[in-house]
Amino acid sequence: MTNTLHIIGAGMAGTEAAWQAANHGIRVILYEMRPKIKTFAHKTDNFAEMVCSNSFRSNDSNTNAVGLLHWEMREANGLIIKTAEKHKLPAGGALAVDRLKLSNEITQKLKDHPNIKISNEEVNDLPSPESGYVIIATGPLTSANLANSILKETGKESLAFFDAIAPIIHSDSIDLSKTWYQSRYDKGDTPEERKAYLNCPMNKTEYQNFIKMLLEAEYTKFAENEIDTPYFEGCLPIEIMAQRGIDTLRFGPMKPVGLTNPHNPNEKPYAVVQLRQDNELGTLLNIVGFQTKMKYGSQLEVLKTVPGLENAIFARLGGIHRNTFINSPTLLDQEMRLKTKKHIRFAGQITGVEGYVESAAMGLLAARLTINEINGNESNLPPTETATGSLLNHITKAAHADTFQPMNVNFGLFPALEGAKNGRRNRKERYKAYTERAKGAWIKWLNSIH
Repeated sequence: MTNTLHIIGAGMAGTEAAWQAANHGIRVILYEMRPKIKTFAHKTDNFAEMVCSNSFRSNDSNTNAVGLLHWEMREANGLIIKTAEKHKLPAGGALAVDRLKLSNEITQKLKDHPNIKISNEEVNDLPSPESGYVIIATGPLTSANLANSILKETGKESLAFFDAIAPIIHSDSIDLSKTWYQSRYDKGDTPEERKAYLNCPMNKTEYQNFIKMLLEAEYTKFAENEIDTPYFEGCLPIEIMAQRGIDTLRFGPMKPVGLTNPHNPNEKPYAVVQLRQDNELGTLLNIVGFQTKMKYGSQLEVLKTVPGLENAIFARLGGIHRNTFINSPTLLDQEMRLKTKKHIRFAGQITGVEGYVESAAMGLLAARLTINEINGNESNLPPTETATGSLLNHITKAAHADTFQPMNVNFGLFPALEGAKNGRRNRKERYKAYTERAKGAWIKWLNSIH
């Protein structure tokens, strides 16, 4: 078997894997079927395109598991997270980016790298061991041919769920006399971050009318083979949340806490729709948490009932796509290798992690484990006390195969803190203890694999 590394898919996981391997002297062939073969979700031909949202979520590495994952990737020279920091936008405590500038830079860096060759051919079959090492990072939009090849090899049914896309609005079409800029609880280190969200307040009557219209709207119809596909609980369409109870959205993406309406400071909003900057110029805003499968006509009708959005002009309406992933606890070993073909690793969302950050982290890890194997070193897994290690442990070992569902990183995946006093810590202190332990373990692991 040659030492060439074939990486299939140039999303978050694939591009990160390619960068890591190439920078360690490994010859990489990166396969991305676009632009020869289009997908319905992608809008450009760039690598690492952010399709659903422009946010990498919390950037707090001291008390947040997602922020800790950011930190671990930065320490490992992560391409995705370091490029995101260069193109970040005001978003309170979150890391939101100009998605076009992010993908442009990543695409150019990989095309310019001397150890990376780009192929736009579609990969239809699982590569043989003779061709070299393989990382499959095709994500939620794996082509039908490759998906069938994976299914044929594993003999297992691939699981699937629906992932929904939030609408994007031109900021100059929003009525600022009814809305205001403020992050919840004025969170953020700069004035821009403390005003990173545009808030559209609703009174009780407006909210109830919105819910009524939402429940009566027309929705896209699913193909026959998609009807029984479950949603991912962390990315539910707003209409599905509304079906669970009239106040579900008020305790979810439309919660009114931590906000004061300067147009009416004495009256607390009953619910609030938030929008977040989507590009560096601030000309585009995406509606936070408003993934939807409403038909376009219904979206316009329902969303324009939101105060301030009556005359909104949409750069993109919401949509929905099917997302597939393998049953990793059954199919993968602890090094993310396919048990029946050890030269093949899987990385990113196809393994059952959810989110841009988690996908990139698994791409980074798959590359580092492959590099270690190519160099003839013993297996060296990241500690489960780290954010990356906890995700790896979950998808390959700890999760129950019969109930396996996509998972975001969270402190519930980490080993419990030692010591009898830990149970009496408040949540913030407990989370800080998790991150302090993780950072020490991560640096120690990075030094050991270097």
